[in-house]
Amino acid sequence: MISVIIPTLNEAANLPELLGRLKLEAGACEIIVADGGSTDETVSVAKDFGVRVVRCEPGRGRQLAAGAEEAVGEIVFFLHADTIFPQGALAAIEAALRQSPDAPGGNFCLLFDGDDNFSRWLEGFYAFLRARGFYYGDSGQFIRRRILDAIGGVRPIALMEDHDLARKMEAQGKTLCIKTPALVTSSRRFRGRRPAAIVWGWVKIHALYYLGVHPDRLAGLYDSRRRQEGAETRQDPASLRPQSYS
Repeated sequence: MISVIIPTLNEAANLPELLGRLKLEAGACEIIVADGGSTDETVSVAKDFGVRVVRCEPGRGRQLAAGAEEAVGEIVFFLHADTIFPQGALAAIEAALRQSPDAPGGNFCLLFDGDDNFSRWLEGFYAFLRARGFYYGDSGQFIRRRILDAIGGVRPIALMEDHDLARKMEAQGKTLCIKTPALVTSSRRFRGRRPAAIVWGWVKIHALYYLGVHPDRLAGLYDSRRRQEGAETRQDPASLRPQSYS
C-alpha cells in the first residue's frame, strides 16, 4: 500500500482537485494531510474527503516528517497540494518499484502549468538536474518504507528537506524517474519574479546550504528574497505565501 503525504498551509483552493483525483485511483492507498496551521478551510476540506489529518508545526520538513511518522504503507509518497495529479500515477509507482526491487525510491518527471517560456525552460532545467541525481519535492518523491526508516526519516528542517531526502535516497542505490505519466505542478511561485533572480536565488541557497548555513536561516533568506521580488513587481501578496523551497 502507498501512503500519500500532503503537506498543507492554506491550500483550501487546491486540495479538493488533488484529493478528488487521488480518490479515483485504483487500489488501496492511505492519504495523510499534514497541516502546518492553516487559517482557511484546508482542514475542513481534508476531513470532507475522509482523509486523515495530522496537525503539526509549520515548515514543510516538519510536516513531511510528522505525516511519514503516522504512515503505515510500504511505500511513502510525498505530494505537494498544488500538483495536477495524473491518472494512474500510484499504479506507476508500484509497477516501477516492483520491476526494480533494488531501487530505494524515486520521483516523477515534472512539467509546469505555466504557458510562458520560463516554464518551458524550467522543465528542461529540471530534466538536466534529474539526470545528475538532483530532484525536489514538487516532482513527487516516493520511497520504500524500509529505506525511509533506515535513513532516519525525513529531516524536519525549515528548508532543503527534499534535497536532503534525495541525497540520502541516492546514497541507498539507483533511484527511479517515472516519465509516464508526468506530474504537473503550479508555476505560481514564479509569477511576477524575474527568471535571472530565481536562478540566482536557487544557486545561492544551495551554495549556502553546502557551506553549512542553518536551514532556519536559509528559510528566512528565501522568504525575504521572494517578498522583495514580489514588491518590486507589485505581486499579489497572497501569492507570496510559501509554496516550495526549490
